Amino acid sequence: MATDLDGTALRGDGSVSPRTVAAFARVEDSGAVLVFVTGRPPRWMSGVAGIVRHRGLAICANGALIYDLHTERIVESHLIAVEVLEQVVAQLRANVPGLAFSVEYEGGFAHESDYLLGGWDSRAVGGLRVGTSTLTSRPCAKLLAFHPSMNPDALQMAVCDMVGHLVTPTHSSGKGLIEMSAHGVTKATALAALAEQHGIDRSQIVAFGDMPNDLPMLSWAGTSYAVANAHADVLAAVDHVTAANDDDGVALVLEELYR
Repeated sequence: MATDLDGTALRGDGSVSPRTVAAFARVEDSGAVLVFVTGRPPRWMSGVAGIVRHRGLAICANGALIYDLHTERIVESHLIAVEVLEQVVAQLRANVPGLAFSVEYEGGFAHESDYLLGGWDSRAVGGLRVGTSTLTSRPCAKLLAFHPSMNPDALQMAVCDMVGHLVTPTHSSGKGLIEMSAHGVTKATALAALAEQHGIDRSQIVAFGDMPNDLPMLSWAGTSYAVANAHADVLAAVDHVTAANDDDGVALVLEELYR
């Protein structure tokens, strides 16, 4: 069983309801493999790790990092190379005025001085404030580009047209924030590799999501669910729709599947 976190298994305030915690326990108690597949970096996973008693693995940064919840260590990474990072930033900067950039490294976060997401500013996201040359000086798990006014779907289309041959762009926040992984790296590729390691066929996998960054995973999984609050493209792509994240939609399904 694979589930996205923010907007899917987590409530709007970022909490996990007691009902969902109990549903996750049902999955684990049945002997099934529970995998969190998230855009979050590992540094935002400690609270979630505690919920599942620090067992299992999480796919983080949209497939770029595999994180061991027991040891709280990264065990596998698929990074954007420096030369690609430099090329992507230069191409986007030249063609989309107003963009600001940040990066998630394996072990930290850095951002340009004008990288501000409304109330989600540098104090909230943490990390180092650096210049562009420093930002692109080492490989990273995820490159983020923020535009204060562009529609996220339109921005993603533009980014795909310009640099989709170099990186894999997606979005998940509802803001003009594009998340880029190494070319070909998605939640689906990471989940497929993990399933192969465990001898699990894709037909056995049930996946939950809500945003465009979940689409590759949902398309790949044997059975796919969207929560009712999901992006329109996700609602159109899945096999089933459950209740919204604030109404414990994931737990509702898991209670039926793992009685």
